[in-house]
Amino acid sequence: MTQLGLPDDIHACLFDLDGVVTKTAVVHAAAWKEMFDAFLRERDGEDYRPFDASDYDEYVDGLPRADGVRTFLASRDIDLPDGDPDDPPGARTVHGLGNRKNELVLAKIRTDGVEAYDGTLRYLEAVRAHGLSTALVSSSANCRDVLRSIGAEHFFDVRIDGVVAAERELPGKPRPDTFLAAAGDLGIEPAAAAVFEDALAGMDAGRAGRFGYVVGVDRVGQTDALYEHGADVVVKDLDELGGRK
Repeated sequence: MTQLGLPDDIHACLFDLDGVVTKTAVVHAAAWKEMFDAFLRERDGEDYRPFDASDYDEYVDGLPRADGVRTFLASRDIDLPDGDPDDPPGARTVHGLGNRKNELVLAKIRTDGVEAYDGTLRYLEAVRAHGLSTALVSSSANCRDVLRSIGAEHFFDVRIDGVVAAERELPGKPRPDTFLAAAGDLGIEPAAAAVFEDALAGMDAGRAGRFGYVVGVDRVGQTDALYEHGADVVVKDLDELGGRK
């Protein structure tokens, strides 16, 4: 293993954004809950079953927004039309609910700002200092704005986010396509790249893409589940990997 805590044959690092680089996973979880609870309350009345943390982990975390809506609704046997990507927020369509969730996320970010994980920023500095290539891989369509807000754009050679994925028609996690695209843009074979993810869907993507190393980042106490979904190692913070400039 190298000083970065990675196998010797790893030459690139592919990082998820929310929950790995930034402390926005909790913001996304709160926005999903607010949106779904309002929808379920209106649909089922005051006896509705709320959206909870296990729903977030199992059905929406790490997925593209519309896929998260579809997957959760299917878990409750609720069928809605897809609608159009520009449906107004809150419309009773998959895209309408997704757009409402995004509206809530942006409002929370504007109000509270965005924080980065200091351990991840230190690790990124070490990765760059050791000459490894880096990419950011996120389903978020707000990725560039978030990176700019924390001054972290310079850490990444390549960015595959929700906007790029839509342009290239790449399916999102748990499919490996966005990670594979990042490795391809870096000119690196998957076996020579490490994936850094906090979402179970991200673990599945890393395993499906046959990446050389998959690092699970456990911010919420799901170490066992991260291993079950394909992590080679699980850490609570990237500082634990030992990376130093």
